[in-house]
Amino acid sequence: MELDNIELMNVRGGSISGTLINAFVRGMNTLLDIGRSLGNAIRRITSNSICKL
Repeated sequence: MELDNIELMNVRGGSISGTLINAFVRGMNTLLDIGRSLGNAIRRITSNSICKL
């Protein structure tokens, strides 16, 4: 199928790709891990269960 110049100008890009979804999920997992670590640190500080050297 051949398209002329006017038809080529009207071509729209695709949808969300698997790579974009994967990057988004990895970003959300990173944010959740940071939240868990921060929450754990706050809990340990407030309960005085910090290892002191």
